[in-house]
Amino acid sequence: MRLIGWAIALAAAGLTPAAAQSPASASSQNTASAVTATPPAGTAQNPNKADAPTAPAVVPGSVGHMLPTIGVGEPTTGRMGIQDQVTPLGREALAFHNNWLLTLCAIISVFVLVLMIYALIRFRRGANPTPSRNSHNTFIEVVWTLLPVLILVAIAIPSIRLIRTQYSPPPADVTVKVTGHQWYWSYELPDYGVSFDSYMLKEKNDPTRQANQRARTDADGPELLAVDERLVIPQGKVVKFIVTADDVIHSFAVPAFWIKQDANPGQLHETWVKVDRPGVYFGQCSELCGARHGFMPIAVEVTSPANFAAWIAQKGGHMPGATPAAAAAPAAGGSTTDTVTPAAATPGTTTTPTPAPANPNVANRANQ
Repeated sequence: MRLIGWAIALAAAGLTPAAAQSPASASSQNTASAVTATPPAGTAQNPNKADAPTAPAVVPGSVGHMLPTIGVGEPTTGRMGIQDQVTPLGREALAFHNNWLLTLCAIISVFVLVLMIYALIRFRRGANPTPSRNSHNTFIEVVWTLLPVLILVAIAIPSIRLIRTQYSPPPADVTVKVTGHQWYWSYELPDYGVSFDSYMLKEKNDPTRQANQRARTDADGPELLAVDERLVIPQGKVVKFIVTADDVIHSFAVPAFWIKQDANPGQLHETWVKVDRPGVYFGQCSELCGARHGFMPIAVEVTSPANFAAWIAQKGGHMPGATPAAAAAPAAGGSTTDTVTPAAATPGTTTTPTPAPANPNVANRANQ
């Protein structure tokens, strides 16, 4: 029996190092694969979506690269309160918050403070050596029941009106499908034949930025909010956003528009804006969606309808009702015709459309 015990002990001692080494090696392999598969933290720009070495430089102020206005549509250091609103819905909500809710909160706070001070003075021990034995007061009970109800009704009426406005949008002039991904946004304008991805721009000194990737500049927007591809929408038009996600829950939020809409996989949610002020407005994903949740910003550029049409053409799209076919080149001498009638097809011949002349007022953008 003693020999059998020694044999078991030796066998256990021989297997212990192997058992201890196996999990360590497996763990190291898993860690290595995780490091290889996961991009470095703090980066969201797709390394495969880089600027071509021969791509033309971005022109600040051009369509899709309007210069942001400091303090408008972006967070400001030291500022208190809500961002200035640039939509009718946002202005109504801001007025409701500032003029009604805050006023009501201040009145209630002052009223409660006065009651507390009165109770401390009137019912202190020195003034009332013998405490009151009353246990019920019908008038006070009626007051503290009705008063909160009236306060809630006063809050509910403008709240319901605001919700009705938010979820009863006017007919849309432009429809944009927004899809959240880990960790970037993609936009699609189905009526215009335009779709693209939008990634955060990295800083110039970011060690994870590749040499052929464009770095953020002040013309693009604030740090962690600037993107390589902005969404451009027309000024003064009703824009409907259809928001969804393809992996986890995200949230499409632009504070200056007063929109914050969750993006749920397999579901379509709607929100809308009508922006009268041209400019650049920034937002972020507002739903904790993973390790790089803070690195998927939103940048929306609001411009004139003419510039919006130029941006659509720049992205390879077309305006609703127009055909993607290119127009005929101008004839010699500079004369043009309003309507181009295609020639009759001849057997054995092929007609190749002539590309439309480039618009000199629209700056070419880098393929990002």
